[in-house]
Amino acid sequence: MLQIRRSQDRGHADHGWLKSQHSFSFAGYHDPAWMGWGNLRVINEDRIAPGSGFGTHGHRDMEIISYVLQGNLAHKDSMGNVKGIPPGDVQRMTAGRGVMHSEFNHAPDQTTHFLQIWIEPHTHGIEPSYEQRRFADEEKRGRLRRVASTDGAEGSVIIHADASLYAGLFNGNEQAVLGLNPLRKLYVHLVRGALDVNGERLRAGDALLADGLDYLALNGGEDAEVLVFDLAP
Repeated sequence: MLQIRRSQDRGHADHGWLKSQHSFSFAGYHDPAWMGWGNLRVINEDRIAPGSGFGTHGHRDMEIISYVLQGNLAHKDSMGNVKGIPPGDVQRMTAGRGVMHSEFNHAPDQTTHFLQIWIEPHTHGIEPSYEQRRFADEEKRGRLRRVASTDGAEGSVIIHADASLYAGLFNGNEQAVLGLNPLRKLYVHLVRGALDVNGERLRAGDALLADGLDYLALNGGEDAEVLVFDLAP
């Protein structure tokens, strides 16, 4: 099975200070056909206006990844972490048995544009934890760089979930092939630009969902940035 979901078909929310596009049902957007894919539960593409943000709120039993595209995301949590997340960094927060945090854009004149990703964990009620690592563009240029995994492979951040996340940058003749287990699920989210994914042309905000595939082929990029999720069956 292979399915394309176009950017314009996602859910939308405009709160003034926050503009968000929801790949799956979230908050005020509900569509029974789009409740998640495998253990991938949330991809929100958020734009936070200057000087605003999410006040302190709680999570539990979820693996939360922040992937910043523009600006800087200020993070503060009940574990004592006070961090800035710039483009190129991948932040992972394990909510476990419960954590409080806030996210803010302190810049006076720049929007913070980022992806908020939730993956359902394989173990509930564990100790909350935090991890943040930088992955330079050179590591992602013309290839898929593993940035999150259940075992920290290749220096990726560790998520307590049966999933791996790859990030890649493709332009011109750059191409990559990733071998897949056809028993698992695949989700490809095009962050920006345009890219051919197994012969399907994706543009910014588009996604490809599949199972039963034994390989993923990426080529024909036009300033493309892509995220690839290898997910539990």
